Amino acid sequence: MNPILFFTAFLGVFILINMYISKRLIAKLDIKDKYKLYLRVFLIVNFFGIIGYMLGRYYVDIPNWLYFLFSLPIGILFLLFCTAIIYDISRVILHHSPISQKRRNFFKRSLDISSLVVASSLSARAMYEARYVKLEKVNIKIKNLKKPYKIVQLSDIHIGGLIDKDFIHKIVQRVNALNPDLVVITGDLVDIDVKHAKETLDELKGLNSKYGTFFIVGNHEYFHGIATIIETVKALGIRVLENENVYIGEDGEGFNLAGVYDVFGYRTKTYMPDIDRALHKLQESPTILLAHQPRYIEEVKDSVDLILSGHTHGGQLYPFKFLVNLVQPYISGLHQHNENLQIYVNKGTGFWGPPMRLGASSEITDITIIPL
Repeated sequence: MNPILFFTAFLGVFILINMYISKRLIAKLDIKDKYKLYLRVFLIVNFFGIIGYMLGRYYVDIPNWLYFLFSLPIGILFLLFCTAIIYDISRVILHHSPISQKRRNFFKRSLDISSLVVASSLSARAMYEARYVKLEKVNIKIKNLKKPYKIVQLSDIHIGGLIDKDFIHKIVQRVNALNPDLVVITGDLVDIDVKHAKETLDELKGLNSKYGTFFIVGNHEYFHGIATIIETVKALGIRVLENENVYIGEDGEGFNLAGVYDVFGYRTKTYMPDIDRALHKLQESPTILLAHQPRYIEEVKDSVDLILSGHTHGGQLYPFKFLVNLVQPYISGLHQHNENLQIYVNKGTGFWGPPMRLGASSEITDITIIPL
């Protein structure tokens, strides 16, 4: 997409959201006009923060502390928007309720106060939750597997902005402490021009495991020069699975590990996923497929036992989870798709956009596959 067109459309959406919040929330509050003015000024400042975020992420270099401040407005605005919708619906219901005017006024004042308190509290909580990356331990039983293997899954790190060298260094230390058999990174590793991410990516050289680290591209790699990103990741000693498979373990006792390009490749007509090629010449052992988006499960063959995905961020900010669910069959965690196929969806090790998470913590996934 043309950057100018994307930038214009992006800001246009936020202008409409600001207008809705101003007219359907702020204008309806029973507070003094000067406080309404303060809230509208806050919306304007918040909007300019979003512009600063876009410029800082894709066009100009800014200090990390300033980038942090510019990152918050998107999340704050989204939570305000959700609050405004609930407030608007509640206000209409209250207006038509068969109660006395005195009681209606009481409930209206309560609604006004609680709406502002809830929006502020959720924003603070979301910023707090984003500070921590949780370790999720999962045991997955797989048919015909001969012995257990430990796989550590990272996904949706989104290097760039606040996801910097120090963040990756700490992630690498935590992964190595788990002593995994292999590490897999299921897409959206880089979210800026790779020349600005080189120093941060170099930290991944420190990952230690018995069989190595494996990577597949996500949709965001297509936005920042997918070919260059693939070559850069390969130079780190990480195996990039490009519609292909490798065998993990000793013959007869291991499993096939396959990986495909992301479904976003269908839009670009380059680097398109090809499940037949990815599963070509599999050994007679269980197969694990790395596919960035859970919805790729509809193209998967019967020969696959487990899919490891990401992309959804678990919704990242809880109300957004319902929108994600419209396009993805699974949002997070382990699911039995059919009799033979399971899927695990990582909620993301980093975050995209605001440093905020609500009801969807970042995760490092410690997966132990065990014989059924």
